[in-house]
Amino acid sequence: MSHQSTAEFVALNVAVLTVSDTRQLENDTSGAYLVNALTDAGHQLADRKIIKDDIYRLRAQVSVWIADPEIDVVISTGGTGFSGRDSTPEALSPLFDKTIDGFGELFRQISLQEIGTSTLQSRALAGMANDTLIFCVPGSTGACRTAWQGILSEQLDARTRPCNFIGVLQVRERSR
Repeated sequence: MSHQSTAEFVALNVAVLTVSDTRQLENDTSGAYLVNALTDAGHQLADRKIIKDDIYRLRAQVSVWIADPEIDVVISTGGTGFSGRDSTPEALSPLFDKTIDGFGELFRQISLQEIGTSTLQSRALAGMANDTLIFCVPGSTGACRTAWQGILSEQLDARTRPCNFIGVLQVRERSR
């Protein structure tokens, strides 16, 4: 369990990417959940896209975001399963300068309590590229909730102790 400090909250600019061959903005409950969760926490939505599960389109979009100095975090939902069309890990892991191995491990540990051994097929992963954090979570709304409530809400909060990801981000000065 984490501890809260008296540090000041730091609002991050977060981009949300839904990876799906079938979802549209109107029925993207997972992307909507992430947008609501991050804005309710005090972060800013920097951008939101829905892209078909295509390695090169995914890589191109995330490359644009990691090159943008205004975007601190990218959260993708979908494409992390084990079916033939799931390609998020293959698309995004080559972009990572560093991997955050513990993210996938912790996600599956938490998820085990919720969905049992089916969590074995989750290929949730995370990394950092060009001082931008990238988190890839499964496409179900429940999985997004698990990732946000169980990991991301605390790790994207400067008040979480003993450590959080704000300390490793080069949060840029912004005029607001």
